[in-house]
Amino acid sequence: MQFTIIKYEIIVVSFVALLIFLLIGIAYLTLLERKFMASIQRRRGPNVVGIFGLLQPIADGVKLIVKETILPSHSNTLVYVLAPIFTFFCSLVLWLVLPFGQGHALYDFPLGLLYILAISSLSIYGIIFSGWSSNSKYAFLGGLRSAAQMISYELSMGLVLLCVILVSGSFHLGSIIESQVYSFHSVTLFPIWIIFIVCILAETNRAPFDLPEAEAELVAGYNVEYSSLAFALFFLGEYANILFMSALSTILFLGGYLPIIELIPLPGILWFTVKCLLHALIFIWVRATFPRFRYDQLMKLGWKYLLPLSLSFLLVESSILIIINPY
Repeated sequence: MQFTIIKYEIIVVSFVALLIFLLIGIAYLTLLERKFMASIQRRRGPNVVGIFGLLQPIADGVKLIVKETILPSHSNTLVYVLAPIFTFFCSLVLWLVLPFGQGHALYDFPLGLLYILAISSLSIYGIIFSGWSSNSKYAFLGGLRSAAQMISYELSMGLVLLCVILVSGSFHLGSIIESQVYSFHSVTLFPIWIIFIVCILAETNRAPFDLPEAEAELVAGYNVEYSSLAFALFFLGEYANILFMSALSTILFLGGYLPIIELIPLPGILWFTVKCLLHALIFIWVRATFPRFRYDQLMKLGWKYLLPLSLSFLLVESSILIIINPY
């Protein structure tokens, strides 16, 4: 009994440490994004608060916290307040099953991929709640758009995950990483990796798929009525999802903590971090270079192109695996 209590205490302490590092990572991901986009657009980016602008994320966070919290008079107050909390909570609990190194996961769950699919499907409810409870037509339309978009692209993403599961033979994230010892899935399943990147861009509502937050049409979408700490929770949830999807793509297609070059003796967690940063830079690069899709183009891409393509790759891959190993 005492051993069980100590074990759970370690898990809680580890989760708090992960939360602190995640919040710091989100803060400096926003700075990296602004600096990277500034260099693409030949600007300086943040360079006033602190050396090279290193204190800018802290200043932005303090600014959001000290602002006045506004509750719309015609909103459903309870649901309105709970929506950002629920969204941020879902973005945090996803990290419980991720292995950052060999044997370094907060909870080593044998059905990790199913857990991730379940929690990521729940996160849409926070956006729907915020759009409905705000009692604003812009927020409501943003919530509807986000729900339709996430449902559309989750189908293709689920088929992509099935392709990875077939090759690795497991739902366990650690086993998926170990199956890439000789060759990363980004090489053997390159087209599926590209489809997955497109899907996670749409899942996180990032440009060019940021239709739920389209400023020109919906002002700011589902979070238009939010301010202060509530808006900060939505903001943190969005960037936590970006980091998580980068980490998940690293695990599924780039071998997680496995080294890219065997001759460079870096710890597994450093390799994992480098690969996650490379995926995060893809998010930023796409935002800086591609224009926003129209909504009909977004749905057409998801239903008429990505879904048939991912289904075709799944059928071809399963056929090849049956031919190679009929038993």
